[in-house]
Amino acid sequence: MTAKRAETGLLASTSAENGGEVAYVAMKVGGQTFGLPINDVHEVFSVNRITPVPLAPSMVTGLINLRGRVVTAICLRTLLCMDETPGRRERMAVGVESGGEPFALLVDGIGDVMRLPASTLEPCPVHIGAAWRAVSQGVHRLDTGIIVILDLKRTLGTMQRAA
Repeated sequence: MTAKRAETGLLASTSAENGGEVAYVAMKVGGQTFGLPINDVHEVFSVNRITPVPLAPSMVTGLINLRGRVVTAICLRTLLCMDETPGRRERMAVGVESGGEPFALLVDGIGDVMRLPASTLEPCPVHIGAAWRAVSQGVHRLDTGIIVILDLKRTLGTMQRAA
């Protein structure tokens, strides 16, 4: 997967090499922009078919066959306690890995790779809900609002504790 990241230009480093910048993959969920550090992201892909898993936690949408590999699909909207949009179907996913297991974080849309100064990462504002604070590293202010930076380990840990 590292080769895939390198060939698509997604492989990035942080701190001194980039002048103290961190690269994030931006994604939209329910109108809010979230970001994952690019080094946590293996790939971004569209989702065609999800096989439901009976008795799975509510945020586990099902399983995806991704090039012969079984990937657990996690609805980021459900995990973040966001309201469902009638008729909405996730069609984009961010491929990540934790503990050797592949996961697809289902999102409403994928944005650009954003390079933001590490020094501008702020703690989450007090008005952000507990579910978001539990899985985030903090926020960056943008001209258009904020981007909530997700901590992959805590995000997937939330899902595993619910199981």
